[in-house]
Amino acid sequence: MPPILGCVADDFTGATDLANNLVRGGLRTVQLIGVPKPGTAVPDVDAVVVALKSRTTPAAAAVAESVAALAWLQAAGCRRFFFKYCSTFDSTDDGNIGPVADAMMARLGTDFTIACPAFPETGRTIFKGHLFVGDQLLSDSSMRHHPLTPMTDSNLVAVLGRQTARKVGLVQYREVAAGAEAVRGRIAALQAEGCGYAVVDAVSDDQLHVIGEAVADLALVTGGSGVAIGLPDAWRRRGLVGASGEAAAAVPAIAGRAAVLAGSCSAATLGQIAEWQKSRPSYNIDPLRLANGEDVAAEAMEFIRERIADGPALVYASAPPETVKAVQAKLGRAEAGEIVERAMARIAQELVAKDGVRRLVVAGGETSGAVVSALGVSGLRIGAQIDPGVPGTVTLEDPAIALALKSGNFGGPDFFAKALAQMP
Repeated sequence: MPPILGCVADDFTGATDLANNLVRGGLRTVQLIGVPKPGTAVPDVDAVVVALKSRTTPAAAAVAESVAALAWLQAAGCRRFFFKYCSTFDSTDDGNIGPVADAMMARLGTDFTIACPAFPETGRTIFKGHLFVGDQLLSDSSMRHHPLTPMTDSNLVAVLGRQTARKVGLVQYREVAAGAEAVRGRIAALQAEGCGYAVVDAVSDDQLHVIGEAVADLALVTGGSGVAIGLPDAWRRRGLVGASGEAAAAVPAIAGRAAVLAGSCSAATLGQIAEWQKSRPSYNIDPLRLANGEDVAAEAMEFIRERIADGPALVYASAPPETVKAVQAKLGRAEAGEIVERAMARIAQELVAKDGVRRLVVAGGETSGAVVSALGVSGLRIGAQIDPGVPGTVTLEDPAIALALKSGNFGGPDFFAKALAQMP
């Protein structure tokens, strides 16, 4: 049987986050890196997640790449489709969530889908269409300082409405609390009103199962990884997938040296760096020194090599918002990020090629994308969860590498040490 589900994710850690929840639901899942080439073999799994690096690319490029990935998944025989974006709805008024979702709907010949980035287990909830991060509105959270996609509006109906010509409606908490039939009824009413999208409230993980049952027959679902939690069981009730089991998370164990790379500037990652530094070595990548032509990457690799026999070290470019703004003012927003990504990619590549590193923890979606691309990874087997939203993974290549790719906002303060202990 071909995979039931084909997914397009707009960044690497988001793809892994989604794959993690599908595996938790008992779906055998593989994550492929970039649009698969024609003739790429279709994996013998229940779900395929294609990881792109399209969250912050120009909207036209993001649309073209996403539609190409969708076309491959259609050709692979997938029967349901998912567009995954960040649980903090990272985007601007120019895109990319609305334009990509519009294009995918057109490709699939459907005129309606939902938008639900809620993931209560990680503190992302939606109430009356407003997205909360923990106890704060999105617009009051640290996401308002995001260097590429500052989120200053918590009203997802309004945010999505500025990115699409389609009418955007809302399925409120009261309908979700009343059950799947009530959600379906509200969706039907919104469709009759001419809505192309419905933002869906969710404040608990139980409600994700309600939503999953209500939308399991839609051709396309869009959202964060949380809304995928309810889909596997809904499809089992329809006889579309087999019984769940622990075998879905089975991956081989990988031995070898380890390192940690962090490029995210989120509050969660900054806290994880601070926790690591209490007892373990770290080296800071200064983007201004990189811009001046100094070989900071070589210095970082030497720092790691001097200590690697005693255990892993951390290399980080993460910084608080005021420092990031100062760097961007001097280098430009795009160059400030790209110069760090190139350095992290080179460090990862050389550590694997020359120093026997086979276990990497990487923090940040853009950083993870750069590292995975530099390593020439074509895909990942998805293993057991380390922290909500973050599984251990093993590359498909030989020799295999164990990777923990963490979205900047995810994980507890001790995530780096925990990941190294729990990775395959």
